[in-house]
Amino acid sequence: MSIRIAIDVMGGDHAPAAILDGCISALTHLGPDDTLVLIGPEDVIAGTLSDKGIEDQRIEIEHASESIPMGASPTVAVRQMQDSSIVKMAKLGSKKAEVLCDAVISAGNTGACVAAGQMHMKRLSGVHRPGIAVTFPSFHGPVVLCDAGANPEPRATHLWQYGIMAEIYAKRVLNIDSPRVGLMNIGSEEGKGSLLAKETAELLRRTPDINYIGFIEGRDIFSGTADVIVTDGFVGNTVLKMAEGFAKSIFQAIAQEIFEHDPKMAMQFEPIVKQIYKKNDYHEYGGAPLLGVNGVMMIAHGTSEARTINAAIRNTLEYVRGHVNDEIVARLSQLETIEQGEPAS
Repeated sequence: MSIRIAIDVMGGDHAPAAILDGCISALTHLGPDDTLVLIGPEDVIAGTLSDKGIEDQRIEIEHASESIPMGASPTVAVRQMQDSSIVKMAKLGSKKAEVLCDAVISAGNTGACVAAGQMHMKRLSGVHRPGIAVTFPSFHGPVVLCDAGANPEPRATHLWQYGIMAEIYAKRVLNIDSPRVGLMNIGSEEGKGSLLAKETAELLRRTPDINYIGFIEGRDIFSGTADVIVTDGFVGNTVLKMAEGFAKSIFQAIAQEIFEHDPKMAMQFEPIVKQIYKKNDYHEYGGAPLLGVNGVMMIAHGTSEARTINAAIRNTLEYVRGHVNDEIVARLSQLETIEQGEPAS
């Protein structure tokens, strides 16, 4: 199957240079019939490709004259800036597009991506609210957390669907055979937590063919306890930002301590520290899918570098080839009686 991916060239702190470099390096992941549609100022994109000597029929350019700033109000910007790279990207990912793109990628304003995705791509059949599924690197392997910021005030049925959708993503894209699904709570005991947590837990317990392991705490995220973690967007985004900051500071502290102890030893340990950092670097996972939209939207980190975009394109190809959305629709259709308090059919 041929795959078309639309990419917001103007999204992110290092756009457009890093985004374009990432797209160029990712051409090695594409098949002969696949296409990258680069969205942004045509003169900038064409000029950069020309300067780098890139002539590839798998690259197309879609002109966009505007770029939504990182600090802009998402909904307002999406409605008013119709010629922005994010809006045009989402329209290309819509089933109404004249030439549909199978997936879209942006490292731009996350809120604007979510708003544009819901406004133009709509939702998959049976999905109540889309959620961002971010992948954490850990010593025990990748951990998927959903939601990481799309829905800060969810209902129990939203969280329940996040668990189902993230489990399918973990299976089909991260190749985890039987993902253990845990629900974030203030304690692992069944009696603890809010009404929302207890209602969500009950829905997950009643769901057949899901490896639900119960409540988990924040300290369990990196312990190998669960492969999929379900939480609301407020907590999820807070955990994400905290983990990123802690990982950066701990590696800086280790490097400084080794250097101060013995500069010669620091040179010996440098390759080891770099290798450990690489295994725990979010850049290696590229981006986070907005699970539940009727299409494929991958949201990359605002600080994305060329290697981040390269990884995002690679993972997006796996998402499309894995027919993740088809599985989500089929699974939710089978389980629609669960949220109504009835046994699964």
